[in-house]
Amino acid sequence: MVGCRCMGYLDEIKRIGRDANPFFRLMGIEPGEYGDGCATLTMEVRPDMLNGAGWLQGGIYVALADEAIALALYTLLSENERIATIDEHTSFIKGVSTGTVVATGRVVRKGRRVAFADGEVRSAADGAILSRTSASFAVIAG
Repeated sequence: MVGCRCMGYLDEIKRIGRDANPFFRLMGIEPGEYGDGCATLTMEVRPDMLNGAGWLQGGIYVALADEAIALALYTLLSENERIATIDEHTSFIKGVSTGTVVATGRVVRKGRRVAFADGEVRSAADGAILSRTSASFAVIAG
């Protein structure tokens, strides 16, 4: 569950970038633009992120999309709201082993109790879609 320190978290990202999120720091994720229910993140693919077949490990696609989706949702939460993932589904479309990937998150609908959102991971080099994610979140009033 993600506790909403929403405004504080968004302000920290604006102020110190990826250092506001320990996972961003670990993975080398750079926040891009975010606001109005949308967010973009970029990440350089490293050799230690590859699976045994030499492709970016699938869980990294999921985690990157999840972070972009959550950041997009944070931009719509009020100060007293938190979120918790209910369900998430990812379709893997194309593999990548080098380069930069770009994740986008977009809130489809935020209700009082549930939010729905979509995410994509694409190759920065050619824009090829690598994965698509759809997710639902519980919106919890604090």
